[in-house]
Amino acid sequence: MSFGLSLLNLQIIAIVMQMKRINRLKIVLAEQGKTGKWLAHALGKNESTVSRWCTNEVQPSVETLLTIAETLKVDIKELLCSTQMCNQDDSIQI
Repeated sequence: MSFGLSLLNLQIIAIVMQMKRINRLKIVLAEQGKTGKWLAHALGKNESTVSRWCTNEVQPSVETLLTIAETLKVDIKELLCSTQMCNQDDSIQI
């Protein structure tokens, strides 16, 4: 059983490492001392939805990103990863 569990853990790690970081929402919230719970309440969204955005599991629509930027009082570009920077470590292999 421990071998199967270790293999499962490695598979999960591989999947997470392959996920592309598209948004910086979690980082911007942390910089402002705000939480996903706070943002969910401010936007009238479910906390689990905002959590999935923060982990880049799913992405908010462009319209929602604009609303988030307005809510956080940042330029919308601050919510997006640069194609030159955020995914440069994606070549790491397990």
